[in-house]
Amino acid sequence: MPQSLSAVNIHFVFSTKDRAPFITDSIASELHGYIGGIIRAEKCVPLAVGGTADHVHLLISIAREISLAELMRVIKSGSSKWMHEKGLRDFAWQSGYAAFSVSQSNVGSVRSYIANQAQHHRQMSFGEEYLLFLQRHGVEYDERYVWG
Repeated sequence: MPQSLSAVNIHFVFSTKDRAPFITDSIASELHGYIGGIIRAEKCVPLAVGGTADHVHLLISIAREISLAELMRVIKSGSSKWMHEKGLRDFAWQSGYAAFSVSQSNVGSVRSYIANQAQHHRQMSFGEEYLLFLQRHGVEYDERYVWG
């Protein structure tokens, strides 16, 4: 085959350090837009960007030239620097992240899920949500290290 093609959609979830509520309503939209710009600069497609005060959800169509780890490094470092420039000097992301594959047939439901984060988190905390994601996707984990 003379060309390389891919259609890989990934749902990323990561939180602020110690789940501190740094992402206020007044900055969330701008931060999410900035993250979308970072994603596009890496030749990926941001399908959805959202979250709440202490975490972010990203649905990204991944370019074939970049690894998940490298994309997360670029997103987290670039957006952290941007938050510092906005005057939030204590801002930091947690060191880890979760990444879940999303079939093309489920892209719409994941987009909707990300768009409705505020409503969703009236019923479930981020911690509960995160552990549920890990369980639903069959990810083995040691809870002693999940929140470190």
